[in-house]
Amino acid sequence: MNKKISILGSTGSIGTQSLEVCEKHDFDVIALAAYGNTELLEKQARKFNILYACIYDDKKYNDLKQRLSDTDIKILCGMDGLCEISSLGENDIVLNSVVGMVGLLPTLTAINSGKDVALANKETLVAGGQLVMNLAKEKNVKIYPIDSEHSAVFQCLQGNKRQQLRKMILTASGGPFFGKTYEELKNVTKAQALKHPNWEMGSKITIDSATLMNKGLEFIEAKWLFDLKPEQIEIVVHRQSVVHSAVEYNDYSVIAQMGVPDMKIPIQYALLYPDRLECPTKPLSLTDYGQLTFEKPDFETFKCLKSAIEAIKRGGIYPCLVNSANEESVKLFLNDRIKFIDIGEIVSSVLDEFEYSDIKSYDDVVNADKMAREYVLKKVNL
Repeated sequence: MNKKISILGSTGSIGTQSLEVCEKHDFDVIALAAYGNTELLEKQARKFNILYACIYDDKKYNDLKQRLSDTDIKILCGMDGLCEISSLGENDIVLNSVVGMVGLLPTLTAINSGKDVALANKETLVAGGQLVMNLAKEKNVKIYPIDSEHSAVFQCLQGNKRQQLRKMILTASGGPFFGKTYEELKNVTKAQALKHPNWEMGSKITIDSATLMNKGLEFIEAKWLFDLKPEQIEIVVHRQSVVHSAVEYNDYSVIAQMGVPDMKIPIQYALLYPDRLECPTKPLSLTDYGQLTFEKPDFETFKCLKSAIEAIKRGGIYPCLVNSANEESVKLFLNDRIKFIDIGEIVSSVLDEFEYSDIKSYDDVVNADKMAREYVLKKVNL
């Protein structure tokens, strides 16, 4: 393809699958960034003969530098390194698949540098949606969604008039605890929460799927990506993860995008758009599934989902607050400091703790993020 690409989060689930797509279609991978996995980052750097490598954890900088000391690869670290990679003049596109709030500034940096972005970092639009979309419009930059749901909507919109869209139908797998009551969730273990029925993902996003916060974050993302009102977005639980999402037009025609649950499909669509080439996955056989089911989500049991939707309805700092409170709560759960059900309780409580204020700058996002995290730690007496 001779398209030059930099990948942030290259050692994670999305990053490794993105590199499979790049290898399949001969992308020129020029830079890779990872959080702390220097061993895998070294292997990737050598395989793709990159020019720049960044390790976000600065404690691992010397290790990575030593591992690649026999190469001409420029070694970077920290947020400065992520932003330098995001703004490289050689980039045709920047793929951002890092996890958490750390992804926002590199996205803004890439856009400000006039680079198209393939976006898998949810927090970029959840915490800073207005900032990101305004800047993208100003810089005439394209944002290609990688989430399977948003990619599905993006595909269903092709060839149709955007103003004739009535609503979008966002599908959710329901996670490992669909159908469980609040009482049944009180004794959920970490191992149970990390066992997703359909997708192979990192630990944070897998927990988000178990609490349905992942769908709440995608709800907020969809509002910004497709310029929708919250009431134009419907969430439907679809256990098989075959229908990745759908759109309904003014004539009540519904167009859906389907495929096997494999992230390489939306990754490839984002990177090759508007072309469609053979993908390194398997084709969908509807007869293998036999039947597809659709049900309503349980907003009362899965409080994270309800809180995320309420946050975007309120606007301002609230989406950032619930996102950061969730990030901190998930971290505490994974470290065995709180129970599974505590995540939803904490996330919902943050909505009533802070007064409304606008997000007008990146500093506003940083301040809201800090307030939410401090609130969570104080609430659990840490």
